[in-house]
Amino acid sequence: MEFEQRFGSPRPRQFFAPGRVNLMGAHLDYNGGPVMPLAIDRGTFVALRARADRRLRFASTFSTESLEADLDELPPARSGSWWDYPLGVLREVPVNAAASGLDVLFGGNLAVGAGLSSSASICVGTAMALSEVWGLDLDPMARVRAALRAEREFVGVRCGIMDPFAIGLAKQGSLLWLDCKDESTLHLPLDFERVSLVVADSGVRRELAAGFFNQRVDECRRALEILKEAQPDAACLRDVLPETLEARRGALAEVLERRASHVVGEVARTFEARDALLEDRPGDFGERMTRAHESLRDLFEVSCVELDCLVETAVAQEGVLGGRLTGAGFGGCAVILVRRGAEEGLVARLGEVFRARFGRETAVEVYAADRGPREIEP
Repeated sequence: MEFEQRFGSPRPRQFFAPGRVNLMGAHLDYNGGPVMPLAIDRGTFVALRARADRRLRFASTFSTESLEADLDELPPARSGSWWDYPLGVLREVPVNAAASGLDVLFGGNLAVGAGLSSSASICVGTAMALSEVWGLDLDPMARVRAALRAEREFVGVRCGIMDPFAIGLAKQGSLLWLDCKDESTLHLPLDFERVSLVVADSGVRRELAAGFFNQRVDECRRALEILKEAQPDAACLRDVLPETLEARRGALAEVLERRASHVVGEVARTFEARDALLEDRPGDFGERMTRAHESLRDLFEVSCVELDCLVETAVAQEGVLGGRLTGAGFGGCAVILVRRGAEEGLVARLGEVFRARFGRETAVEVYAADRGPREIEP
C-alpha cells in the first residue's frame, strides 16, 4: 500500500468522501437559489495515522509536493498548493493541545479540475477523518461548515454552499434539494432503475477558473445592487422577480443583464425540474437540464466549445433526456441524463464525435449515486 511506502507501518485508518454532479441550479448557490446536486461514486480517499509527536505530514498520490509542519506552527496563509484545502480544514476544527500529529495521504478516483467538486470532496473528507481520529465528534453539518470556511476563508474561493452540502449530506439514490437562501434541504428520489448518469470529460482543466468564478460572483452582486432599486426587498439575486428584471433591463450594463437573466431564468427552471421529478416526468426534467446549459453558454458565458460539443452530441442521441455542463464551467465535465439501456450507444457516439472534432479522446463513464462520507473498513 502506498501509505506504508511513504510513511511506514502500521496501517492507517481510511476514509472516503464522494464528489458530486449538479443537475439543476447552475450558479445559483451564491445567489441564494435552489440547487439539485447528487453525490457520485467517485471521490477522495484519506488515509491517516496518528503520530507520537505534534508533527503534521500531508502527501498526495496526485503530486510530488508535500507539506510538513508542526500543529503549533501551521502555515499562516495559503500557498497555492493542493494542501491548502486540507490545511484550511485543519485550521477550522477544534485542535487542542493534546492532539497528536498526523501522517496523511490523499488520493482518489475523482478527476481534479473536472467540475466534479474535488475541492469540496477533499475538504469534507478531511473534516470527517480529523473528527474521527482526534475524537472531535463533529456531526455532518459541522464537517460541512468546516469545509466551506476552508474554501472561502483560507483558499479564497468565493463559493456557495452547494458542494460541501451535496457531499456531506448525501443519501443513497437521492438528489439533494438545497435552498441556498435558507439552507433548507430535501432528499428527492431519482429512479436509477430507469435512468443513468453519464459524465463526459471535456479534458479542459480549470486552473484559472477561480478568478473567472469570482468575477461572476462580483457581476451578480453588482446586478443585484441595481435591481434592488426597483425591488428593495430582494435580499439576493434569487429574489428578483421576472417583471423587475424586465422593467430594469435598460439600467443594467449588457454583461450584467446577461448574468441576471440567467439567474432569474434558472431559478424558474429549477423549480420546474423539481416538479417534473416529483411527478415522474424525467423527460421534462432532462429538458430543463439542456435549457440550463444553453443559458450557461449564452448568458452566463461559462461553457467552452468542448462542453458544447458534448452536450449537443448527447441530446441528439436516442434515449438521452438532457445534459449540461456541471460545476462552475470554464471546462470540466458534462453530465447527461439517459434512459437505461442507451448508455453504451451514447458513450460510443460521444467518443467518436469528440475525436473527430478535437483530435483527442474524451473520458466518458457511467456514474452511480453515493451514500456520502464514511470510514472504509480494512
